[in-house]
Amino acid sequence: MSTQNHISSFRHMAAAAILAAVAVMPSVASSAHAETTEAIKYGNFDQWITRHFKESAVIGGNQKTLYEIGPTATINGDVAYTNRGGSPWATSNVLAKVHGVTKGSNAVFPDTHGGGKCVKLTTIMEHCKALGIINIDVVVAGSIFLGHMLEPVKSTNNPYSKMEMGVPFTKRPKALCYDYKMTVPAGGGRTYSSGFGKKKTLPGTENAEVYIILQRRWEDAKGNIFAKRVGTGRERFSKSTSGWVTGHRLPVRYGDITKQPGYKSWMGLIPENKSYYARNSKGKMVPVKEVGWDDADATPTHILVMASAASGEAYIGTLGLTLWVDNMSLVY
Repeated sequence: MSTQNHISSFRHMAAAAILAAVAVMPSVASSAHAETTEAIKYGNFDQWITRHFKESAVIGGNQKTLYEIGPTATINGDVAYTNRGGSPWATSNVLAKVHGVTKGSNAVFPDTHGGGKCVKLTTIMEHCKALGIINIDVVVAGSIFLGHMLEPVKSTNNPYSKMEMGVPFTKRPKALCYDYKMTVPAGGGRTYSSGFGKKKTLPGTENAEVYIILQRRWEDAKGNIFAKRVGTGRERFSKSTSGWVTGHRLPVRYGDITKQPGYKSWMGLIPENKSYYARNSKGKMVPVKEVGWDDADATPTHILVMASAASGEAYIGTLGLTLWVDNMSLVY
C-alpha cells in the first residue's frame, strides 16, 4: 500500500484540511448532561466514492468495484486513490499491482441503515492466481480508519507500512459514540493466509474491534517519529448482536490506564514491531514508535480511530465475520 506520489505541498494542505474535517459538523448540546457531540466528517457514511477498473487479463480481466468514504463520485480506471473532499477516512479496499498484475480487493461496502447508509466491514479470502506468475490467497479484514491508504499496493509485506495512520487533532473527547451491528458465523474458526506460504487454521474465533487512540507525536532530527499515549478507548466484540445497538459509547481514558479497572493487555502501548506508520517532514513513511504513557492532562497532536472486522495480527480472520458501523461522533 505504498506510493511515491505524495508531495510535500499536498501533505501540508491535506493535514490542514483534515484538522478541519475531523469535527466540523454542527454540535448538538445536551442540557441534561452538559455534553457536546461533534460528528466526524463523513462519519454518517451516507456518501461513497465508487471506483471501477479492470483487473489484468492474466488473472481473468474481470471488472472490479471498490468503495471509498467521501463525497459521492465515480472513478473509472486503475488510478491510485487519495482522500477526496476533505474526507479523513481511509479503508482497507485497495488497488494492488503485484509483479505487474493489477488486482483490486474490497472488504468494505456501503449498506443501508434507517433512512440512510452505513459501512459494512467483512472478512474475506482474496484470491489471485495466474499460472507461472502468481498464486496467492490473502485473508482481508474490512477496516476503516482515520488516515490514508497508500496505493498501489506492491506486496503483502509489512502491511502497516502501507497505511498512514492518524490525523492531526488537539482536542480531548470523553467518548467515541457510534451505532453497530455484528454477525459471527457459527464454527467459523480463524484462518491465517498472508499470500505466500501455507494457509493455517487457528483455534478460536476472531473478534471485531473499534478503537480511539490519542497520541502526542514528535520528530527528531533524523526524521524518526515518536509518540506518547494520551488517551485510549479500545473494545472488541466476539458475539453476534440481535440487531443494531444505537448510541453506543466508547469512553476515552487518559494517561496510564494499566492499573485502571477493565484494562486488557491489547489496550496497551503499540509494540515497536507492530508500529503504525506516518509520513515525516522529509516525506518518508516511518514507524510511529509509542515510547510511553503521557500525562493524563496532556494535549494530543493526533487522533487514531479504527473499526475492523478483525483484531490482532494482520492476515488473520474469521471468514464471513461482519461488523456494521454508523454515525461516528466524538463526545465532549
